Amino acid sequence: MTHQQTVLITGGASGIGLAIVAAVLAEGWRAVVADLDERSLDRARETFGHHAALRFEALNVADEAAVARSVATCAAEFGPLTGVVNSAGIGAVVPTLETGTELFRKVLEVNLIGSFVVSREAARHMRTYGGGAILNIASVSGIMGNEGRTAYGASKGGMITMTRIMAVELAPLGIRVNAIAPGPIETPMAREMHSQETRDAWLSTVPQRRYGTADEIAAAAVFLLDSRKSSFVTGQTLCVDGGFTIGGLIGAAASATTP
Repeated sequence: MTHQQTVLITGGASGIGLAIVAAVLAEGWRAVVADLDERSLDRARETFGHHAALRFEALNVADEAAVARSVATCAAEFGPLTGVVNSAGIGAVVPTLETGTELFRKVLEVNLIGSFVVSREAARHMRTYGGGAILNIASVSGIMGNEGRTAYGASKGGMITMTRIMAVELAPLGIRVNAIAPGPIETPMAREMHSQETRDAWLSTVPQRRYGTADEIAAAAVFLLDSRKSSFVTGQTLCVDGGFTIGGLIGAAASATTP
């Protein structure tokens, strides 16, 4: 695989996905920005302007046929697809006893099944051209028992397990599969879903005492996509979370409590 890469980024028109698009372009790579939200796509077009290494596409990752067409179109217009980032997703903060099956299925359909279909179609393409890298944007909610995330956490935990299995199966084809598990990140989704109470709870349990930025996730994404930097890394989940997943008793609680 040459250094000139073409990366398909789902959910690429806002938040973490948009930051990854900017980081990919800064590396001199080509990017396909795929997103379901037309207004976000329009804003992204305005942000980047005309760019020869960039194309935009409306895509519903839950539409299997549309995903297959998208991968084929990407290859036809930009050449071999060498990287995929599964950043498209929806959130839900609902207690278990109030979570309906319709919501549960919807979250799984987009976050988990959508990522599976995109990864599978990309891998079918990549095996023809000597390999590539697949990156799943999971969440610390797929690792930790965060309240209110029954559906969301299940979808992200599924992504993490899927990452490991795909990494084993696709390694002989030269395809690496990794995941990033962001902690609390300043994104439009977080601003919409996180009340002040929620923000205070995060800040009290993140050792670095702050929310991360989308650019910090993007920097990790570039590392995992770049075969020059991470060629022997596959099947891993990198937590970019300010220490949240390894935190124990911290702050005032730690100083006031004995083991």
